[in-house]
Amino acid sequence: MDAEAAYALPTAYRPGYELVAERILQLIAELELRPGDRMPTENELAGRMGTSRTVVREAVKILSALGRVRAHRGRGLYVADDDGMLSSSRWGGSFIPTDLDHVYMLFEFRRVQEAAAARIAATRATPAELRAIEVAAELCREGHVTGQAALFDRGDDDFHLGIAAASHNQFLLAAVREARRLQRQSNVIGMNGEVGSHTAEAVEEHAAIYRAIREGNEDAAAAAAAVHVDRTLEDYRREIQRRVFG
Repeated sequence: MDAEAAYALPTAYRPGYELVAERILQLIAELELRPGDRMPTENELAGRMGTSRTVVREAVKILSALGRVRAHRGRGLYVADDDGMLSSSRWGGSFIPTDLDHVYMLFEFRRVQEAAAARIAATRATPAELRAIEVAAELCREGHVTGQAALFDRGDDDFHLGIAAASHNQFLLAAVREARRLQRQSNVIGMNGEVGSHTAEAVEEHAAIYRAIREGNEDAAAAAAAVHVDRTLEDYRREIQRRVFG
């Protein structure tokens, strides 16, 4: 299934402001706006997109929360001037969270970086860092068992960033952080925050990664991290198929 086919779906399944948020990101890419550039006003966006200013305002709130747009009172809207590695000017803010090709490339990148981070962490993690990774994994487990999605998400972030920090490589840490930020945009805009049906499996995958790092088994740590990313991508694919076929 290619990206165009996957997203040729009825619009009823998504709120209008999410669709407009997606179209604003596409417009930023089409106009080749760079971080710090001024965007069309809310009225102009509403006119371009054939919708109300209220819907545009809600879309802007989403994009502001995700760090893609900045709204300055009395001055207008601007493309966020973010210093993150993956959203710097060389990337042109061109990541479209609902473009499957972009999402698949992001997961491909995550697979490489997180496998590398786990491999290196298996040789460099300190006792304190191992404990932080273990605590994060347990937080995910608690979030899953109690049905608290926010708790699971917090633990998930802490787990992956903890492994990256344990690699003692600042570039890997920055890359993991930024890739996860972009994935969160895809979750919120493209999937309406509904991805995550494999949390039970993710809890066990986290445990396997942690054990391998704790035991200093580089190959097993890298392999477990790669499996985890691959299965998270499968979660995306299942959700897309559910939306297409019901």
